Amino acid sequence: MELQGRAVPHTDRTMLRRAIVAASAGNCIEWFDFAVYGYLATTLGTIFFPSKDPTISLLSSFAVFGLAFFARPLGGFFFGPLGDRVGRQGTLAAVVILMSLSTFAVGFLPGYSTIGIWAPILLVFLRLLQGFSTGGEFGGASAFLAEYSPDARRGYLVSWIEFSAVGGFFLGSASVLVLTSIIGADALSSWGWRIPFLLAGPLGLIGLYIRLRLEDTPEFRTLQRAGEVSGSPLRETITQNWKPILQVVGLVIIQNAGFYIVLTYMPTYFSDQLGFTSTASSLSAVVTLLVAMALIPPLGALSDRVGRKPLLAASCVGFALFSYPLFLLMNQGSLAGAVAAHVALGILLAIFLSATIAALAELFPTRVRYGGFSIGYNISVAIFGGAAPFFATWLISITGNPLSPSFYLVAAAIATLLTILTLSETARTPLRKI
Repeated sequence: MELQGRAVPHTDRTMLRRAIVAASAGNCIEWFDFAVYGYLATTLGTIFFPSKDPTISLLSSFAVFGLAFFARPLGGFFFGPLGDRVGRQGTLAAVVILMSLSTFAVGFLPGYSTIGIWAPILLVFLRLLQGFSTGGEFGGASAFLAEYSPDARRGYLVSWIEFSAVGGFFLGSASVLVLTSIIGADALSSWGWRIPFLLAGPLGLIGLYIRLRLEDTPEFRTLQRAGEVSGSPLRETITQNWKPILQVVGLVIIQNAGFYIVLTYMPTYFSDQLGFTSTASSLSAVVTLLVAMALIPPLGALSDRVGRKPLLAASCVGFALFSYPLFLLMNQGSLAGAVAAHVALGILLAIFLSATIAALAELFPTRVRYGGFSIGYNISVAIFGGAAPFFATWLISITGNPLSPSFYLVAAAIATLLTILTLSETARTPLRKI
């Protein structure tokens, strides 16, 4: 690999393993912090948005969950170009600090019964900080690991970013399940809900330590030595790379809709719509997350052999054809059937997640990879991801049809499939430099 005649430094196996740990561990912690709110949405609704109508409390809680996503594009616009100008490693260290502090602070918030309207106001403020931080995490971690990876194995190696994101959701779900099993639902609602948020403090310190021990990517260091780092990365990203940004927005519609319906909203759906216990709901989420995590790395390796587009398209077709039947199966009154349907949706999502990060990173040159990825991804997640739990709850409330969230997944899958048709296959090709 060369940049105007200058060779990109070779990355040895030890450094590559350290890069995987640095990107994945920090990303896992970020997503644990962000996911905990989703798994405690029902509890937080009663504490911060008390109402005689439980649906109003839940909608209010999910509205705040979704509000954080509208701060994510701001984080993408800020941290993305910053990472393209000063480097990936330092920017990612700052991101994990901000996320951990804002999540840690939620654990100390008094409820509405104690300080009234200030309780939800402070919750909204901290959720906005979480969203701003997360806007700089995913694109940065993905660019970081993609730029360390050899061309022939990039799909497999960067799939660990998605593995770690799902892992963060697994830790969030498992923590709620364990807490509920040990202290009971009443204690969880009283004080136990604070514990997962307070865990963000020590976890954030771990993530910061890991990220500070690794130098920046070979690709970015080569740009620096060549004097080719963009002086105005935001302007360059928007004016010269608007087409791949739009492709990113379209490509991750099903990823975001699927992620936040299948992995975040589903425990609430199990409890509120299907009538299962909170323990059963959390258990289904844990099983689904474990299956998805097991599939993502080998499917990422498969994308190195057969290409990114076949896996992405297969997932979209699966969501379009099977979302409605799987939701129908969930509503048959059988816990085993509901869990099986949930796991099947998780498998469809894992197929897409395994190939998407490599495909997104390969759309941009090194000069603007962090910013281009972050801006496009976070615009899409703000529109199609964060609002997904709220939209699913709202659809059910106005239609009375418990299967209506499946329509959201079908529409998202079709939109992404149309975007895939505009992509060129990029598996096993060198990353663009400038």
